[in-house]
Amino acid sequence: MNPSIQGYAAAVLTALDAEATSKVAAELGELDIALLSNGSLRAAMTDTSISGASRREVLVALLEGKVSAPTVRIAGYAAFASHAQDVPAAISSLAQRARLTAQDGGFEEHPLSATGARQRVGGFAVALFEELAVKDLEEIEDELFRFARTVEGNPKLRLALQDRDFSVANRQALIHQLLEGKVSSPKPGIIAYVVSLFTHREHTAPTISLLDYVVAGGRSRDVIGTMDYLVEQTAAARGWRVAKVRTAMTLEPAQREQLVASLSAVAGNPVELQVIEDASLLGGVRVEVGDLLVDATAKHRLDQLREHLDAERHAYQKND
Repeated sequence: MNPSIQGYAAAVLTALDAEATSKVAAELGELDIALLSNGSLRAAMTDTSISGASRREVLVALLEGKVSAPTVRIAGYAAFASHAQDVPAAISSLAQRARLTAQDGGFEEHPLSATGARQRVGGFAVALFEELAVKDLEEIEDELFRFARTVEGNPKLRLALQDRDFSVANRQALIHQLLEGKVSSPKPGIIAYVVSLFTHREHTAPTISLLDYVVAGGRSRDVIGTMDYLVEQTAAARGWRVAKVRTAMTLEPAQREQLVASLSAVAGNPVELQVIEDASLLGGVRVEVGDLLVDATAKHRLDQLREHLDAERHAYQKND
């Protein structure tokens, strides 16, 4: 199973009590059976011509209102992050993982390569970031960076966090001792809030949750490297939450809503618009989300036409 799916599931299941986790396990088990018995569903999930985002959209639409929200999240991410042919196996493995978590009150992560372990921690971060605002991500990025530098510059602390003979629980307790009350604790999103009402669990600051999982799901000898990896992932997540929009004219509220909905579907996360009006564009809109650029402005089309005409002119002169 893709390591990032392991981490994502860990983040979702950590917030649940045993009863809720057992429910997720049962629902994922039923989905596993459906994938084995329903040829159409299995074909849709394993079709290599369909993108991961599309598989996720189809599965979420199928499951919403029929199973619990945590099951929808876990199954949807598995459909998105797996290779098409691996989706059924991922769902089956996740059902087993949820069952073991419900029975034992936790799940011990098996060792992975340095790259695999970082990807697993990255998956945990993806789930954690889903309901956080851009300003929250900025704070978390700064807190992770500063703590990584603290660990790097403190040999005793670094050795304690890297010591495999020092239990995971003890290393996590050390992190809590150092950071509780000293890092940002944004209000949980609506899903996390509703879950907390039923599980009676206190909300843990996101930075501490991430560092807890660096210890539990990462490699002990790669603590600093994994924290720096998370800094990069947080910056990337922040970039994919902000859509920089340049437009020749004012966007109407309905146009804004439609643009937000479309970009959120592409990014896989809620998107905030930063709109700049620029009359020089003549018409249309230019959108940047992370490393995605869509330029549908009149100026861009005119520039393309000008380049095309120049190329045609040069070719004609060369052949003349």
